[in-house]
Amino acid sequence: MTQPSSILLSPTRGERGVLRLAGRFVENPLAVFGLVLLLALLVPAVLAPWIAPQNPYDIGALDIFESQLPPGSVSDATGMTYWLGSDGQGRDVLSAIFFGLRTSLFVAFTSVILALAIGATVGLIAAYFGGVPEAILMRLVDIQLSFPAILVALVLLSVLGQGVDKVIIALVVVQWAYFARTARSAALVERNREYVLAARCLSLGAGRIIFRHILPNCMPPLIVIATIDLAHAIAAEATLSFLGIGVPVTEPSLGMLIANGFEFMMSGQYWISFFPGIALALLILGINLAGDQLRDILNPRNM
Repeated sequence: MTQPSSILLSPTRGERGVLRLAGRFVENPLAVFGLVLLLALLVPAVLAPWIAPQNPYDIGALDIFESQLPPGSVSDATGMTYWLGSDGQGRDVLSAIFFGLRTSLFVAFTSVILALAIGATVGLIAAYFGGVPEAILMRLVDIQLSFPAILVALVLLSVLGQGVDKVIIALVVVQWAYFARTARSAALVERNREYVLAARCLSLGAGRIIFRHILPNCMPPLIVIATIDLAHAIAAEATLSFLGIGVPVTEPSLGMLIANGFEFMMSGQYWISFFPGIALALLILGINLAGDQLRDILNPRNM
């Protein structure tokens, strides 16, 4: 007879699934390295207001006489060490990177979540109802995907103007179609399965069938696309901000930090753009390394 304590301590089916996926994830050293790298950048981004040596966007904390200091310089006024140097406005580059990571990750995560919600809804509705609704919705998807993403974002921001919220809107517009196509492909496989047919026989509403029954079984490929698009969103935001039409100069972002130091590159102050560029490259690298293993784990052929 099974003891009650063993029943309480035994993992549930969901917990066993999570443990199995975690075990497969750690089998890949590159994926683990990518996850560690991602966490090493995510933690200072979240805790930036508390751990950054300086608030780089507080005008009262800046000293123009301490601008363009090389890495390792010590402030004569405050005694603070500029470990990565200072920029043209006297801002600590390390602190600016912490706040820049915060903004870039916020823009990327928000845009991907919104694009996933919109795209998945469109794709599921198209697959479930078929016919004219599917034809109309998927033609919209085809039109969206026919234009280069960066071109669409440039046009939108030229109309909307600069701002974090404007960049998020532009990224959602260029990303939702990928999720819609993926959700439709996965839902086409699921809509004729027995559990969906049984739900229809029970006269359950279309919304309940789509979002409570079909959607959970379509999530693995959507999660993979979301991981890939997260890196793309970070790179796109950096590109738009570097071009001067994304995040305004009053807001920190990695792309804006790189743009701020670009004019000083030829005069030898390489660190103003170099270190934010390294942070951007490491962030994208960490997401890609972890995302590649996640894609392999969630591939139905490997499950």
